Amino acid sequence: MAVTDRARTTIREDRQQTTSSTGKKGAVGLGVLLALLATVVWSGSFVATRGMSGTVPPVQAVFWRWCIAAVAVTPFAARQAWQQRALIRRHLGYISLATLFGVTLYNTLVHQAGLTTSASNMGTIMAASPVIMALYARLGGERLGARRVFGLLLAAAGVLLLVGKGSLTLDFGAGDLWMFAAAFSFATYSALLKRKPAEIGGLAFLLTTFVLGALMLAPAYAISLHVQGGFEATPATVGPLLYVGVFSSAVAFFAWNKAVSLIGAARAGVVYYLQPVCVAALGLLLLGERTGPTQLLCMGLILAGVALASATRR
Repeated sequence: MAVTDRARTTIREDRQQTTSSTGKKGAVGLGVLLALLATVVWSGSFVATRGMSGTVPPVQAVFWRWCIAAVAVTPFAARQAWQQRALIRRHLGYISLATLFGVTLYNTLVHQAGLTTSASNMGTIMAASPVIMALYARLGGERLGARRVFGLLLAAAGVLLLVGKGSLTLDFGAGDLWMFAAAFSFATYSALLKRKPAEIGGLAFLLTTFVLGALMLAPAYAISLHVQGGFEATPATVGPLLYVGVFSSAVAFFAWNKAVSLIGAARAGVVYYLQPVCVAALGLLLLGERTGPTQLLCMGLILAGVALASATRR
């Protein structure tokens, strides 16, 4: 009888371990897919940003981006945000810091870079942010593993060769330097996401950061409006603003935040390496930016590094 009980207990524990393992693999798969969705959508935002760089001043573009994003997410997030208003007030310092790096600074820097560098360069340089994410993760005590580190280095080599047009001699312009600052800002935001209080809902957090981001930008927007004047509302300006406001902000930020919560910033950052490939393809289709053999080879390195570093252990 005792033997039978032990056998039943063993079978039950095996089933629980199998279920737990399956659930963990499912969460990792979902996290990778969400990170990929955010990466693809953000790739389109670089093309949109570059397309309206000569018609909409950067600060004005970013201000309206977050206003549109807040309106887009309000029907889904307002109730949760109101119910959690006491939690939001309690953690307002943390939320404001995340907003500063992920909403206010990051996107302003991207739009500023779009004035003087190509969409493909913007996407390529932004792929440097996973290196910073991995460093943050390591400093936080997360073990990266030899395979993920090797994949990270392989993808980084592809990015450096892509920026250097086939060599490691890098020649950066002003727009490229703005993009490196944007990469640092985004990596910092992604690292901060790991410290988000679990009790604050994802939609409430998203809406709060969008509103705070617009408020932080309001003084700079007023100055830009006074100095540079407004912009004309045409399909060429409103269309890209709607894209970056609804898809690149509301949809992509929700997907990215959820991905980081499921698989961590370091692994999500590995998926983010696909961005140069996506941006190059969209730049070719929409802006006529050509991609040569060297770029294709570098993108192959990036894809191989991503596949290696994001794979789960059996």
